[in-house]
Amino acid sequence: MNVGVVGASGYSGETLVKLLLGHPLVTLGAVTSRQQVGKPLAQVIPALRGADRGLRFVDSNAAALAASDIELFFLALPHGAAATFAKPFIAAGKKVIDLSADFRIADLATYTRYYGDHQAPELLAQARYVLPELAPADWKRFPIVAAPGCYPTSILVPLAPLLRDGVVTREHIVANSFSGVSGAGRKVEGNYLFVERAESATAYGLLKHRHLAEIEEQLALHSGAPTVIQFNPHLAPMRRGIATTITVPAAPGANVDNLYATWHNAYKGRPFIQLLPSGETPDTAFVTGTNRVDLSAVHDVRTGNFVITSALDNLLKGAGGQAVQIMNLWSGFPETTGLV
Repeated sequence: MNVGVVGASGYSGETLVKLLLGHPLVTLGAVTSRQQVGKPLAQVIPALRGADRGLRFVDSNAAALAASDIELFFLALPHGAAATFAKPFIAAGKKVIDLSADFRIADLATYTRYYGDHQAPELLAQARYVLPELAPADWKRFPIVAAPGCYPTSILVPLAPLLRDGVVTREHIVANSFSGVSGAGRKVEGNYLFVERAESATAYGLLKHRHLAEIEEQLALHSGAPTVIQFNPHLAPMRRGIATTITVPAAPGANVDNLYATWHNAYKGRPFIQLLPSGETPDTAFVTGTNRVDLSAVHDVRTGNFVITSALDNLLKGAGGQAVQIMNLWSGFPETTGLV
């Protein structure tokens, strides 16, 4: 299968390119970047020297790409820009996996409240949000797939099955998440310079972080009722990784064994979910470079809360790796192909 990456010079795009070049069942036919047009791939991504198959960056021309023989496009673009590419690609019968927020939120009013005007609202009905371990079975018939964000993945994987099965209550849920600096994308801004971020951790985006809309909509869809959480994102002095701690009241009579039983039932046979023993907390150091989510939980009988921890690599399971996982499932390939 021929695939292409639109927006291949950012961190998520670069991760996708590396994974797809090593994938045994696809051919990477196009990598685009308006800023890098004509440059050899290995010149822009030196880690690919000797492995770039002679590829050069081409212009991000949606009409020309839609007319090519590429069957599936990954959109590693900012929100707003992705939707403008999806329109001609879908019209030409291509499949699209979007790593931006443009198709993550099904409710147009919610999208508008968090992101502004949608550039292709007519396509929302043709899109499905796919976190592979949680997605409903019918997603493969839709031409647009929205790959989840990194923060939402770290929260939805542990929390969605627990809410669905009634192991936890939906009141007073607090999620504190820490992200590596690469989660902000490849940008030259003072706040993201090494001298500013080293030896520094800070909260940001409190009360209305954009990922909050995605998280709450998906929790409601999976649990069958509106769910409000307190989401507190932080920027941590590391290059990559997401560490999340969720505090949620246990349902009456529920204990940590009930919680783990729900997780085992939900994720049995899923290769990228690892359940750690209660009391052994996940560490970003051990998931970086993998497409894995590590989970753990303890029950604080003093407060009546479960304290749940998760960790993942924001550029793999939180972005490019998850997108390739989706492609594998969509195309009938083994789920782990090119990812382990």
